[in-house]
Parts: sequence; C-alpha cells; structure tokens
Amino acid sequence: MLGKLPKFHDDNLLVGIETSDDAAIYKVTEDIALIQTVDFFTPIVDDPYTFGQIAAANSLSDVYAMGGEPKIALNIVGFPNCLDPAVLGEILAGGADKVKEAGAVLVGGHSVQDDEPKYGLCVSGFVHPKKIFKNYGCRPGDILILTKQIGTGIVNTAIKAEMASEAAVKEAVTVMASLNKKAKEVVEKYDVSACTDITGFGLLGHCVEMASASEVTFELHVEDIAYLEEAISYAQMGLIPAGAYKNRGYSIDQVDCGTVAEHYVDLLYDPQTSGGLLVSVSPEQAEEMIKDFAEKGMDTKISIIGKVLEKGEKLIHLK
Repeated sequence: MLGKLPKFHDDNLLVGIETSDDAAIYKVTEDIALIQTVDFFTPIVDDPYTFGQIAAANSLSDVYAMGGEPKIALNIVGFPNCLDPAVLGEILAGGADKVKEAGAVLVGGHSVQDDEPKYGLCVSGFVHPKKIFKNYGCRPGDILILTKQIGTGIVNTAIKAEMASEAAVKEAVTVMASLNKKAKEVVEKYDVSACTDITGFGLLGHCVEMASASEVTFELHVEDIAYLEEAISYAQMGLIPAGAYKNRGYSIDQVDCGTVAEHYVDLLYDPQTSGGLLVSVSPEQAEEMIKDFAEKGMDTKISIIGKVLEKGEKLIHLK
C-alpha cells in the first residue's frame, strides 16, 4: 500500500520512510535537525490517567530512539459522545504530565468524535545532524543491549482475562509509562552503531528489521533477556495476544529458533507498548554503558541480550 505513495526528495531530508526508521528527520541548519513523529492508540488499561501517561510515553519514545530531545507536542484525540468528558480530562492530564516530565511543551492538538477512545501525540524534537541514532549500521562484534523488560502485550492479555496479579499489573504499567529519556541520556555518551525502540513488532520483529538493514545476523541469548516477572508463566499458559502471531508471520522465516521453547518465541514476538531502546554498541563500551545505566537510577531492567555476527543464512539465531 505504501508503495503507491509518491516519492519525495529533499536534500535536507536526512531520514525518511525508506529505512522504516522510528521518525522523520529534516536538517534545519548545520547544527539543528528537526525530528517529527506521531502515534496514538486505543486504551490498554482501565484507568484514563494511566492510559494518557502510557500513550504519551509511547509517542515521545520515537524522538529518544533517534537520539533527540522532544520539544513540542500536540494532542491527538478520538472520543465518543457517550462517555463523560471528565474521562477525557483525565487522559489528557496523564499525557500532559509525561510531556512535562520529558521537558517538552504541550501546545494544543485536535480531536474528533469516535466510537472508541483514542489518544496520542504528534511530537517535534531536535537533534544534531551528526548525532542521529539510526536503526541500521550494526557492526559484527557489537553487543546488543535492551533498556526495558519485555512482555507487556502478554501481561495486558492476562489483565483482560482477569488472570493477572496486582504485582504484574503494577510492573507492566511502570514499564509502559516510563520515558526513554534516561536511557537516551546514557546511550548518547557512547559510539552506538544503531538504535531503535521496541514497539508493536515485538523484539524479534525489530531485530529482524535492524539486522536486515545492517546486513548482519543477530545472535540472541533468550534466557538473558529481561522479561516482566510473570510474563513467562502467562506465555506458558497460552495468554498470547493476536498481534504476536501476526508478527511471527511476517518474519519467522528469517529466524533460526533452534531448540528454544515455543513460549519464549511467543514472548519475543509479543507486541510491546512504549518499549525500551535496543542498542548496538562495541564490546569495549558495553560494560561502561551498563554501569552508567545502573548509576542513572532506571525504573526498568537493563539486559545484554546478544551480539552481532557476520551475515549468515538467517537474520536471527536464538540460543
């Protein structure tokens, strides 16, 4: 479908849609480039304020994934007439608080009547043209680091089935509502070869995308990856969102699963909401980066999930 869109060219367009990167980047001056991104979705939690926080954190994430700082945000709202406007007020309050936490300013937005609530942000940010994080360029020998635990889609499925514990809900909300601001502030201090944020395609979907664009193979150590505490048991119970199966269908032919248990593959394809940053960095710098994350006081778990190899027959090897 996107292939039918006209192609645009501008010498100042540094990152467009061609590489499936996280946001568009347009050079304004030799020292300033504009980052532009937009995202919104339907509620994934019952509490409207928390939903607003999560949706805003998710929208802001793409700017951090490109190495930038968000500066201006606009609300995007779909809201049904049958719901109390106070609910919308709580959603917008949650979003506004996350924008403020990011150090950006909220300057209005646009709303339409819709049968189901929807909320997100259009975000503009800035980055130096020579300091952009891109989702390709991984070097063989690099170490792969993930800045949030995964499994939010599976835990949200357990919540809908009324099978999730209070602790599982609390951890999932903390992960989804956490900004990638602190992670980006650590990552930008190092010579990272590639970076992206983990969202709807799941960890494996984004790894396939990054490995393909970089013309390398990723070796992922499944048991070293940080998961939400109860996500593994929920996956073993079969509480898998439909999106995980769709993700699997897109790229499983590029993944050597080896003898990895099926529930781990489900977890790796689990669609994430407001996931962490996936970073490719040299082994010489990886150890210092991990120390910096610890000193930063992150609210999420950091894990070394694997390494980058020369391109092989498959894009991903699971171990």
